[in-house]
Amino acid sequence: MAEVVQIRGSTEQGKIRHPFGVLGLSIVTLGIYWWVWYYKLNKELADIGRVHDTEECGTSPGTSLLAVTLGVFIIVPPFVSIYKTWVRKRNAARLVGAEEGLEPWIGWLLMVVVSMIGSIVFQFEMNKVMRAASGEAAALPPQAEPTPAEPTPAPAPAPAPEAPEQPVRDDSST
Repeated sequence: MAEVVQIRGSTEQGKIRHPFGVLGLSIVTLGIYWWVWYYKLNKELADIGRVHDTEECGTSPGTSLLAVTLGVFIIVPPFVSIYKTWVRKRNAARLVGAEEGLEPWIGWLLMVVVSMIGSIVFQFEMNKVMRAASGEAAALPPQAEPTPAEPTPAPAPAPAPEAPEQPVRDDSST
């Protein structure tokens, strides 16, 4: 099941999806769910971009979907759309303070060569972005908090140097 989260600073919502759910639903629906998923994640990325007043996370999820569906007849658009989606995810991660994850070209290669594994990896990374966008503390890996150092006792004062002994004079003979 997907966990619905509110994108901080907006009324938009996103979902933290189970990565293997994308695989399972895509298989059960003979690939149709993959298109639905692709549209929704591009919409979530565009929403994050709108919240941060930038277009670097995309503006039109419908165009991205069109590129991977009907664009296959022209051959190039699906490849460009998939690469740009990885770039948008990386930009969104930077905007919300999440770990940026894979380089876009590596993600593109995963999705093109082994589509479903690439989709699973993408969803894992998208979940990190959505957690950060919603303000959950799990966005970045937890930093080890410094433990307060135990106070060290002050060194004991050094003993005062002894005065050298003065020879005793006998003044009585004079």
